Amino acid sequence: MDITRAAATSRQDDDRDDDRLVRTVAWWGLGLLLPMAVLSGLMTLTSPRAAECLEYGDDCASVPDGLLSSSFWATLVCGLLAVLLPLASRTGVRLAAVLAQWGAQLTLCALILSYA
Repeated sequence: MDITRAAATSRQDDDRDDDRLVRTVAWWGLGLLLPMAVLSGLMTLTSPRAAECLEYGDDCASVPDGLLSSSFWATLVCGLLAVLLPLASRTGVRLAAVLAQWGAQLTLCALILSYA
């Protein structure tokens, strides 16, 4: 067996393992999207500030319109992009999509918690 062929095969196997790991992280993000949003919403509703905002309309958070929905959709699109890219694609694109997915997901939870 040629040593260069063995090294290339080893590198391809490592790339596939990296792809699978990044894809698994993307699946976890998609699976945790709704639970994280719901738990953030429940935590927000238990605060006195949120109760005052709901009852009297006082002291409500000033999150711009569309920011919550755009973070949700950005999380969903980036996660699906990372999951649906074929394994032969470049790992860098998938990794960038997963980083954008988790950034948007954490931003969404932070925005929901800002209502508290």
